[in-house]
Amino acid sequence: MDNRPEKRRRDTRTVRDYIRTIVDFPHEGILFRDVTTLFADARGFRMAVDQLLNPYAGDDIDKVVGLEARGFILGGAVAHQLSVGFVPIRKKGKLPGAVISEAYTLEYGEAVIEVHDDALKPGERVLIVDDLLATGGTAAAGIALCERLGAEVVGCAFVIELPELGGRALLEGLGHEVHALTAFEGA
Repeated sequence: MDNRPEKRRRDTRTVRDYIRTIVDFPHEGILFRDVTTLFADARGFRMAVDQLLNPYAGDDIDKVVGLEARGFILGGAVAHQLSVGFVPIRKKGKLPGAVISEAYTLEYGEAVIEVHDDALKPGERVLIVDDLLATGGTAAAGIALCERLGAEVVGCAFVIELPELGGRALLEGLGHEVHALTAFEGA
């Protein structure tokens, strides 16, 4: 009988391998990149969190800001790993206290996001986290809210980027660093 320990097969999957694509959701012609399969796998989720925070490890970051809704899941985990506070930016009407608001344009209309007016202090350095960078509208509105409160945005970290939609160019044009773990072609 062979008592030697089994050799463990090296897992070579990347974050991208944990993301499922759903065709024609929420509308016909859309390829929806679903990160719930990434979140459901302990190894995949850990990998994503580690890779999101890696470029910022050792940086002087005071808070992580998560954009509703999947940015809450990722941002909370990143904040925990960095040992800093977490601030949610929510859709209009979801926060109970005094807020400031920022409107932004969507492909099909306009939306508004909000943050508590005391969530960030002037001079605090923040990292913005979300699952997806498409046109960049939500992230740009989130940056505007943080800056209106006097915070400095040190970077924007995303799991997925859709390069054809121009979000990176928008955010970099505003002077902000963009970090994305993977990119998918198409909308």
